[in-house]
Amino acid sequence: MGRVTTLRAARRTLADDALDGLTRPAKELPPKYFYDARGSQLFDRITELPEYYPTRAERAILEARADDIVARTGARELVELGAGTADKTRVLLDTGVIERYVPFDVDGGMVRDTAAALAEEYPGLEVDGITGDFEHDLAEIPSPQPGAPRIVAFLGGTIGNFTPGSRRRFLRELAARLDDDSFLLLGTDLVKDPAVLEAAYDDSQGVTAEFNLNILRVLNRELDADFDAGNFEHVAFYDEAREWVEMRLRARRAHSVRAAAIDLDLEFDRGEELRTEISAKFTRERVEADLGAAGLELVEWMTDPEGLFALSLSRTAPGAAPPA
Repeated sequence: MGRVTTLRAARRTLADDALDGLTRPAKELPPKYFYDARGSQLFDRITELPEYYPTRAERAILEARADDIVARTGARELVELGAGTADKTRVLLDTGVIERYVPFDVDGGMVRDTAAALAEEYPGLEVDGITGDFEHDLAEIPSPQPGAPRIVAFLGGTIGNFTPGSRRRFLRELAARLDDDSFLLLGTDLVKDPAVLEAAYDDSQGVTAEFNLNILRVLNRELDADFDAGNFEHVAFYDEAREWVEMRLRARRAHSVRAAAIDLDLEFDRGEELRTEISAKFTRERVEADLGAAGLELVEWMTDPEGLFALSLSRTAPGAAPPA
Protein backbone atom coordinates (compact mmCIF):
# COMPACT_ATOMS: atom_id res chain seq x y z
CA MET A 1 0.00 0.00 0.00
CA GLY A 2 1.02 3.66 -0.18
CA ARG A 3 3.00 5.31 2.57
CA VAL A 4 1.29 7.50 5.16
CA THR A 5 3.03 10.04 7.38
CA THR A 6 1.28 11.35 10.49
CA LEU A 7 2.68 14.76 11.35
CA ARG A 8 3.91 15.32 14.87
CA ALA A 9 4.31 19.08 14.50
CA ALA A 10 2.40 21.15 17.06
CA ARG A 11 -0.99 22.33 15.81
CA ARG A 12 -4.18 23.71 17.25
CA THR A 13 -6.40 20.89 18.40
CA LEU A 14 -10.16 20.64 18.48
CA ALA A 15 -9.97 21.55 22.17
CA ASP A 16 -8.10 24.76 21.38
CA ASP A 17 -10.41 25.72 18.54
CA ALA A 18 -13.54 24.96 20.56
CA LEU A 19 -12.32 26.91 23.59
CA ASP A 20 -11.48 29.84 21.34
CA GLY A 21 -14.62 29.81 19.20
CA LEU A 22 -17.21 28.99 21.85
CA THR A 23 -16.10 31.78 24.17
CA ARG A 24 -16.38 34.53 21.56
CA PRO A 25 -19.28 36.98 21.83
CA ALA A 26 -20.63 35.40 18.64
CA LYS A 27 -19.95 31.67 18.98
CA GLU A 28 -18.39 29.82 16.05
CA LEU A 29 -16.49 26.65 15.14
CA PRO A 30 -14.24 25.83 12.17
CA PRO A 31 -15.97 23.70 9.52
CA LYS A 32 -13.11 21.19 9.36
CA TYR A 33 -14.63 19.44 12.38
CA PHE A 34 -17.65 18.36 10.34
CA TYR A 35 -15.57 15.61 8.82
CA ASP A 36 -15.37 12.71 11.22
CA ALA A 37 -16.33 9.33 9.74
CA ARG A 38 -20.06 10.01 10.04
CA GLY A 39 -19.71 13.56 8.76
CA SER A 40 -17.76 12.37 5.74
CA GLN A 41 -20.48 9.84 4.95
CA LEU A 42 -23.13 12.54 5.22
CA PHE A 43 -21.16 14.84 2.95
CA ASP A 44 -20.91 12.07 0.37
CA ARG A 45 -24.71 11.93 0.45
CA ILE A 46 -24.90 15.71 0.08
CA THR A 47 -22.83 15.58 -3.10
CA GLU A 48 -25.47 13.33 -4.68
CA LEU A 49 -28.41 15.60 -3.84
CA PRO A 50 -30.14 17.38 -6.74
CA GLU A 51 -29.70 20.77 -5.05
CA TYR A 52 -25.97 20.39 -4.47
CA TYR A 53 -24.35 21.32 -7.78
CA PRO A 54 -20.66 22.07 -6.83
CA THR A 55 -19.36 18.51 -6.92
CA ARG A 56 -21.05 17.69 -10.23
CA ALA A 57 -19.94 20.97 -11.81
CA GLU A 58 -16.33 20.60 -10.68
CA ARG A 59 -16.19 17.00 -11.88
CA ALA A 60 -17.56 18.07 -15.26
CA ILE A 61 -14.71 20.57 -15.63
CA LEU A 62 -12.13 17.98 -14.64
CA GLU A 63 -13.52 15.40 -17.04
CA ALA A 64 -13.49 17.91 -19.88
CA ARG A 65 -10.09 19.43 -19.14
CA ALA A 66 -7.95 16.82 -17.32
CA ASP A 67 -5.75 16.08 -20.33
CA ASP A 68 -5.30 19.81 -21.00
CA ILE A 69 -4.41 20.50 -17.36
CA VAL A 70 -1.79 17.78 -17.24
CA ALA A 71 -0.36 18.77 -20.62
CA ARG A 72 -0.26 22.49 -19.75
CA THR A 73 1.61 21.86 -16.49
CA GLY A 74 3.74 18.91 -17.57
CA ALA A 75 2.92 17.54 -14.12
CA ARG A 76 4.29 14.25 -12.91
CA GLU A 77 3.31 14.81 -9.28
CA LEU A 78 0.00 15.76 -7.68
CA VAL A 79 -0.45 17.05 -4.13
CA GLU A 80 -4.05 17.37 -2.94
CA LEU A 81 -5.04 19.38 0.13
CA GLY A 82 -8.15 18.03 1.85
CA ALA A 83 -7.98 14.95 -0.36
CA GLY A 84 -10.75 12.94 1.30
CA THR A 85 -11.42 9.83 -0.78
CA ALA A 86 -9.68 11.37 -3.82
CA ASP A 87 -12.84 10.74 -5.83
CA LYS A 88 -12.52 13.66 -8.26
CA THR A 89 -8.72 13.40 -8.29
CA ARG A 90 -8.99 10.05 -10.04
CA VAL A 91 -9.96 11.98 -13.16
CA LEU A 92 -6.44 13.45 -13.19
CA LEU A 93 -4.82 10.14 -12.26
CA ASP A 94 -6.68 8.44 -15.10
CA THR A 95 -4.63 10.45 -17.60
CA GLY A 96 -1.84 7.97 -16.83
CA VAL A 97 0.76 10.72 -16.55
CA ILE A 98 0.92 11.33 -12.80
CA GLU A 99 3.66 9.26 -11.18
CA ARG A 100 3.39 10.42 -7.56
CA TYR A 101 0.30 11.42 -5.57
CA VAL A 102 0.37 13.07 -2.13
CA PRO A 103 -3.07 13.09 -0.45
CA PHE A 104 -3.11 15.48 2.53
CA ASP A 105 -6.01 15.31 4.98
CA VAL A 106 -6.73 15.76 8.68
CA ASP A 107 -8.52 12.38 8.92
CA GLY A 108 -5.81 9.76 9.35
CA GLY A 109 -8.10 6.81 8.71
CA MET A 110 -9.28 8.32 5.45
CA VAL A 111 -5.71 9.02 4.31
CA ARG A 112 -4.71 5.41 5.01
CA ASP A 113 -7.75 4.01 3.22
CA THR A 114 -7.27 6.33 0.24
CA ALA A 115 -3.56 5.54 -0.04
CA ALA A 116 -4.26 1.80 0.06
CA ALA A 117 -7.07 2.02 -2.51
CA LEU A 118 -5.07 4.12 -4.96
CA ALA A 119 -1.96 1.96 -4.64
CA GLU A 120 -4.13 -1.00 -5.67
CA GLU A 121 -6.06 0.82 -8.42
CA TYR A 122 -3.01 2.43 -10.05
CA PRO A 123 -0.08 0.00 -10.11
CA GLY A 124 3.16 1.92 -10.34
CA LEU A 125 1.69 5.09 -8.80
CA GLU A 126 3.75 6.26 -5.83
CA VAL A 127 1.36 7.34 -3.04
CA ASP A 128 2.72 9.34 -0.09
CA GLY A 129 -0.21 10.18 2.19
CA ILE A 130 0.06 12.83 4.90
CA THR A 131 -2.19 13.16 7.92
CA GLY A 132 -2.14 16.80 8.95
CA ASP A 133 -3.98 20.10 9.08
CA PHE A 134 -3.28 22.12 5.93
CA GLU A 135 -3.97 25.35 7.84
CA HIS A 136 -0.88 24.71 9.97
CA ASP A 137 1.23 21.99 8.35
CA LEU A 138 1.90 23.19 4.80
CA ALA A 139 5.62 23.25 5.52
CA GLU A 140 5.51 19.47 5.89
CA ILE A 141 4.51 18.82 2.28
CA PRO A 142 7.41 16.82 0.78
CA SER A 143 9.55 18.49 -1.87
CA PRO A 144 8.99 17.40 -5.48
CA GLN A 145 11.33 14.89 -7.00
CA PRO A 146 14.05 16.54 -9.13
CA GLY A 147 12.73 17.41 -12.56
CA ALA A 148 9.15 16.45 -11.67
CA PRO A 149 6.67 19.30 -12.31
CA ARG A 150 3.88 19.37 -9.76
CA ILE A 151 0.23 20.35 -9.40
CA VAL A 152 -0.99 21.33 -5.93
CA ALA A 153 -4.78 20.86 -5.99
CA PHE A 154 -7.21 22.50 -3.57
CA LEU A 155 -10.61 21.48 -4.85
CA GLY A 156 -14.24 21.52 -3.80
CA GLY A 157 -14.46 25.26 -3.10
CA THR A 158 -12.85 24.72 0.32
CA ILE A 159 -10.87 27.96 -0.10
CA GLY A 160 -14.22 29.68 0.45
CA ASN A 161 -14.24 28.55 4.09
CA PHE A 162 -11.60 31.18 4.86
CA THR A 163 -12.49 34.78 5.62
CA PRO A 164 -10.90 37.21 3.11
CA GLY A 165 -7.77 38.09 5.11
CA SER A 166 -7.19 34.50 6.21
CA ARG A 167 -7.73 33.35 2.63
CA ARG A 168 -4.98 35.61 1.33
CA ARG A 169 -2.61 34.62 4.15
CA PHE A 170 -3.20 30.96 3.35
CA LEU A 171 -2.60 31.51 -0.37
CA ARG A 172 0.63 33.40 0.40
CA GLU A 173 1.84 30.50 2.55
CA LEU A 174 0.91 28.06 -0.17
CA ALA A 175 2.55 30.15 -2.90
CA ALA A 176 5.78 30.26 -0.90
CA ARG A 177 5.97 26.47 -1.29
CA LEU A 178 5.51 26.42 -5.06
CA ASP A 179 8.68 26.20 -7.13
CA ASP A 180 9.00 27.35 -10.74
CA ASP A 181 7.69 24.00 -11.99
CA SER A 182 4.63 23.96 -9.71
CA PHE A 183 1.06 25.00 -10.42
CA LEU A 184 -1.93 25.61 -8.14
CA LEU A 185 -5.24 24.08 -9.24
CA LEU A 186 -7.93 25.85 -7.25
CA GLY A 187 -11.65 25.10 -7.13
CA THR A 188 -14.00 28.03 -6.47
CA ASP A 189 -17.78 28.22 -6.33
CA LEU A 190 -19.11 31.20 -8.27
CA VAL A 191 -21.54 33.99 -7.37
CA LYS A 192 -25.03 33.16 -8.65
CA ASP A 193 -28.75 33.33 -7.87
CA PRO A 194 -29.14 33.34 -4.05
CA ALA A 195 -32.00 30.84 -4.31
CA VAL A 196 -29.69 28.32 -5.99
CA LEU A 197 -27.00 28.89 -3.37
CA GLU A 198 -29.34 28.58 -0.39
CA ALA A 199 -30.95 25.42 -1.72
CA ALA A 200 -27.49 23.83 -2.01
CA TYR A 201 -26.93 24.35 1.73
CA ASP A 202 -30.47 23.61 2.93
CA ASP A 203 -31.71 20.64 0.93
CA SER A 204 -35.28 19.37 0.97
CA GLN A 205 -34.25 15.97 2.40
CA GLY A 206 -32.56 17.49 5.45
CA VAL A 207 -29.19 15.83 4.83
CA THR A 208 -27.28 19.10 5.15
CA ALA A 209 -29.08 19.83 8.41
CA GLU A 210 -27.99 16.44 9.74
CA PHE A 211 -24.44 17.15 8.55
CA ASN A 212 -24.43 20.51 10.35
CA LEU A 213 -25.77 19.03 13.59
CA ASN A 214 -23.15 16.28 13.47
CA ILE A 215 -20.52 18.77 14.64
CA LEU A 216 -22.24 18.71 18.05
CA ARG A 217 -21.77 14.94 18.22
CA VAL A 218 -18.08 15.46 17.47
CA LEU A 219 -17.83 17.87 20.40
CA ASN A 220 -19.68 15.46 22.67
CA ARG A 221 -17.37 12.59 21.79
CA GLU A 222 -14.06 14.42 21.74
CA LEU A 223 -14.60 16.98 24.51
CA ASP A 224 -16.90 15.04 26.84
CA ALA A 225 -19.64 17.60 26.14
CA ASP A 226 -23.38 17.22 26.54
CA PHE A 227 -24.83 19.08 23.55
CA ASP A 228 -28.35 17.92 22.73
CA ALA A 229 -28.84 18.14 18.96
CA GLY A 230 -32.56 18.45 19.57
CA ASN A 231 -31.94 21.86 21.11
CA PHE A 232 -30.72 23.26 17.78
CA GLU A 233 -32.00 23.80 14.25
CA HIS A 234 -30.04 24.14 11.03
CA VAL A 235 -29.86 27.60 9.43
CA ALA A 236 -28.32 28.48 6.05
CA PHE A 237 -28.50 31.79 4.22
CA TYR A 238 -26.67 33.81 1.57
CA ASP A 239 -25.16 37.10 2.72
CA GLU A 240 -25.33 39.18 -0.45
CA ALA A 241 -23.13 41.97 0.94
CA ARG A 242 -20.26 39.59 1.73
CA GLU A 243 -21.10 37.17 -1.08
CA TRP A 244 -20.88 34.08 1.07
CA VAL A 245 -23.19 31.42 2.45
CA GLU A 246 -23.30 30.95 6.22
CA MET A 247 -24.38 27.83 8.04
CA ARG A 248 -25.38 28.17 11.66
CA LEU A 249 -27.02 26.21 14.44
CA ARG A 250 -29.81 28.15 16.17
CA ALA A 251 -30.85 27.34 19.73
CA ARG A 252 -34.50 26.35 19.88
CA ARG A 253 -34.64 27.15 23.59
CA ALA A 254 -32.46 28.57 26.34
CA HIS A 255 -30.21 25.88 27.80
CA SER A 256 -26.80 25.11 29.32
CA VAL A 257 -23.97 22.95 27.96
CA ARG A 258 -20.94 21.50 29.72
CA ALA A 259 -17.72 20.54 27.88
CA ALA A 260 -15.85 18.73 30.64
CA ALA A 261 -12.62 18.09 28.72
CA ILE A 262 -11.96 21.83 28.42
CA ASP A 263 -13.70 22.79 31.69
CA LEU A 264 -16.15 25.02 29.85
CA ASP A 265 -19.72 25.86 30.78
CA LEU A 266 -21.84 27.48 28.10
CA GLU A 267 -25.19 29.25 28.10
CA PHE A 268 -27.34 29.50 24.99
CA ASP A 269 -30.24 31.93 24.80
CA ARG A 270 -33.30 31.02 22.78
CA GLY A 271 -32.56 31.99 19.19
CA GLU A 272 -28.80 32.34 19.76
CA GLU A 273 -26.74 31.09 16.83
CA LEU A 274 -23.49 29.18 16.57
CA ARG A 275 -21.77 29.72 13.21
CA THR A 276 -20.28 26.54 11.79
CA GLU A 277 -19.28 27.55 8.26
CA ILE A 278 -18.88 30.35 5.79
CA SER A 279 -18.58 29.45 2.13
CA ALA A 280 -17.45 32.41 0.03
CA LYS A 281 -18.53 32.65 -3.59
CA PHE A 282 -16.25 34.10 -6.22
CA THR A 283 -15.98 36.00 -9.46
CA ARG A 284 -13.02 35.66 -11.79
CA GLU A 285 -11.90 39.14 -10.73
CA ARG A 286 -11.88 38.18 -7.04
CA VAL A 287 -9.92 35.00 -7.71
CA GLU A 288 -7.36 36.90 -9.76
CA ALA A 289 -7.02 39.54 -7.02
CA ASP A 290 -6.51 36.92 -4.31
CA LEU A 291 -3.97 35.05 -6.41
CA GLY A 292 -2.16 38.28 -7.26
CA ALA A 293 -1.93 39.20 -3.58
CA ALA A 294 -0.12 35.89 -3.08
CA GLY A 295 2.34 36.51 -5.91
CA LEU A 296 0.55 34.14 -8.30
CA GLU A 297 -0.69 34.74 -11.81
CA LEU A 298 -3.73 33.14 -13.39
CA VAL A 299 -2.80 31.07 -16.44
CA GLU A 300 -6.06 29.19 -17.11
CA TRP A 301 -9.71 29.79 -16.12
CA MET A 302 -12.12 26.90 -16.63
CA THR A 303 -15.85 26.70 -15.90
CA ASP A 304 -18.62 24.20 -16.42
CA PRO A 305 -21.12 24.90 -19.25
CA GLU A 306 -23.58 26.57 -16.85
CA GLY A 307 -20.96 28.80 -15.22
CA LEU A 308 -21.69 27.47 -11.74
CA PHE A 309 -18.15 26.59 -10.67
CA ALA A 310 -14.60 27.36 -11.74
CA LEU A 311 -11.18 25.77 -11.71
CA SER A 312 -8.23 28.11 -11.97
CA LEU A 313 -4.68 27.16 -12.79
CA SER A 314 -2.01 29.55 -11.54
CA ARG A 315 1.72 29.71 -10.94
CA THR A 316 4.29 32.05 -9.43
CA ALA A 317 4.29 35.33 -11.33
CA PRO A 318 7.60 35.99 -13.17
CA GLY A 319 9.89 38.04 -10.98
CA ALA A 320 7.32 38.22 -8.18
CA ALA A 321 7.74 37.11 -4.62
CA PRO A 322 4.75 36.54 -2.35
CA PRO A 323 4.26 39.68 -0.24
CA ALA A 324 5.05 39.41 3.45
